[in-house]
Amino acid sequence: MTEAVDVLIIGAGPAGLQAAVHAVRKKTSVVVIGRPERSAIYRAHVENYLCVDGVSEGHAMIETGVAQATRFGARLIEEDVLQVEAAEDGTFLVRSEGKKFLATSLIIAIGTAKKKLRVAGEKELAGRGVSYCVDCDCNFYRNAKVAVVGNESAAVDGAITLTNYASEVTLICKELLVSEAMQQRLAESGVTVRHDTWVKEIVGENAVTAVVLEDDSTLEVDGVFVELGSKGPMELATALGVQLDMETFSYIDTNKKMETNIAGVYAAGDVAGQPFQMAKAVGDGCVAGWEAANYVKKMKRQQGE
Repeated sequence: MTEAVDVLIIGAGPAGLQAAVHAVRKKTSVVVIGRPERSAIYRAHVENYLCVDGVSEGHAMIETGVAQATRFGARLIEEDVLQVEAAEDGTFLVRSEGKKFLATSLIIAIGTAKKKLRVAGEKELAGRGVSYCVDCDCNFYRNAKVAVVGNESAAVDGAITLTNYASEVTLICKELLVSEAMQQRLAESGVTVRHDTWVKEIVGENAVTAVVLEDDSTLEVDGVFVELGSKGPMELATALGVQLDMETFSYIDTNKKMETNIAGVYAAGDVAGQPFQMAKAVGDGCVAGWEAANYVKKMKRQQGE
């Protein structure tokens, strides 16, 4: 059985939940499909979000957002979206693990899937010394020893940024795949570079204490930044013909209304590009939810004429 809904939101992080709040308060039916615990901030610590004094736990903020959105009337379905199709009448057929919806408007707020090292200790210590965002977490590592793992510009730039905070920064890379200009910046930065090895294991009980390298040597660190680039979950978007950014083809291209090139489809949060910050995600979600609800009302007026 296929259920009709005004606004369907894919993603239950800050962008998706904020979109739900604004869309449902404009008297549209709203369904959010996603798993809140997969949000990038769920296991993070937040201290740079306006009006939050001190450090807040990401999971507590997400849980509050879920409660707020559902209290206003949005429905949360904790499943994965498996397929999205554009119907001939301009609506969108969305199939999750157990349900089907026909949505007048669609908001894609699924974030980006960060590439993992897939080594022992990484999953267990995520948010406890293992980070996937230098800009988000660098301030927590003042006067600490940190390692950055990666071969490309994201890793090099992150390592250089961390020299402004950490006491020691080591870049671990098999092969440095950056421009000569960036190599020069790295050489002048004070970062220690290990070209000859890779991380085999991340060690620690309640927090990161060291990494074990492929040559079985141990590097004592307080934090590990995994910067292997972002892999955007674009399959759902491209199935609709949604246009990606023309420079990297990594993010969904939107205008100031968070509209994509497909009428009725909006994008918000990390999937709409950098910076990967909660403040931007919430702002994007506010605009997308507002505009999606307006689109639905416009469609209903046209159908009533």
